[in-house]
Amino acid sequence: MFIRVYDSNSLEKIKEFEAHEDYIRTLAVHPTLPYVLSGSDDHRIKLWDWEKDWSCSQTFEDHTHYVMQAVFNPENPTSFASASLDGSVKVWNLKNPNSVVTLEGHSKGVNCVGYFINNNTVYLLSGSDDFTAKVWDFKSATCIATLEGHTNNVVAVTAVPEDGIIITGSEDGTIRFWDINTYKLLEKTLNHGLGRVWALEFLKGSSQIAIGYDEGLLLGKVAKFAQQLTQNSF
Repeated sequence: MFIRVYDSNSLEKIKEFEAHEDYIRTLAVHPTLPYVLSGSDDHRIKLWDWEKDWSCSQTFEDHTHYVMQAVFNPENPTSFASASLDGSVKVWNLKNPNSVVTLEGHSKGVNCVGYFINNNTVYLLSGSDDFTAKVWDFKSATCIATLEGHTNNVVAVTAVPEDGIIITGSEDGTIRFWDINTYKLLEKTLNHGLGRVWALEFLKGSSQIAIGYDEGLLLGKVAKFAQQLTQNSF
């Protein structure tokens, strides 16, 4: 399967190369270095260097099922985490082809993973086909909370520390809000009737999120503890 690179101004394709032997599920752009991560159904994660004509700098191969998502650590530019349908979240160092930490606790495949920082502590979020999301203490590599309430696969997770909220999205069609400190489910649950939720993206520093559904995209601003959500639908 191929990765295609486009000029952001002209939208012209400037590079195309075969990256994996099977479908590519995830791409992650490094915040400061010329790197892109790709994760695939071939169970591999690859690191690409665009300053070296998109050569593959490293291949990471510890997962035993589809790699669903990979995200860079915002506090450590040499580290990233991945989620896989093998039921695990793994943490990696860019220079090491083998994972350095494996987080296990979900009873089914893991669809999504994300970092957040609260009270100067780094945490990981994961969402799974077991209908739950989990919060992991990054330093101790332990699960400190399981978020239960969805009635189908959890496929998107993010956190808005400025508003004290964790947000999860599911194939049950709902967005649910959780207190970032107590991990309790807040009363505010959104169902816009647009089918399954597939993506959540939080714009750091703005309290704005984008929500991708089967049938549309919503852009919204989350007020503290999810008491209100102002949105535009496209």
